[in-house]
Amino acid sequence: MLKKNAQPLSRALSDFFDENSTLKVRLAEHRAVRGWHEVLGEGVSKYTGEVYFRRNILYVHLTSAVLRAELTMNKEGLIRKMNDYAEIPIVRDIVFR
Repeated sequence: MLKKNAQPLSRALSDFFDENSTLKVRLAEHRAVRGWHEVLGEGVSKYTGEVYFRRNILYVHLTSAVLRAELTMNKEGLIRKMNDYAEIPIVRDIVFR
């Protein structure tokens, strides 16, 4: 039996998230935290401790001072990559600790 309002699941989920903007933002925040390990890879991940997101700032704890200095120099590019991964511009700054 065919339904009159049948649509693909991806379209239905997209409509749902568009109507619930706070849920969309929370999902993007989660993607930004998860994206740190996926975007930067295993080499950086083994020197990374805690990663969390608060008030549009991504906080990253690093165990290597050399890596911290190198990532600080490339902060603008990292912010761009993280926002691309999160699919909306959610990351305003990255703080390395």
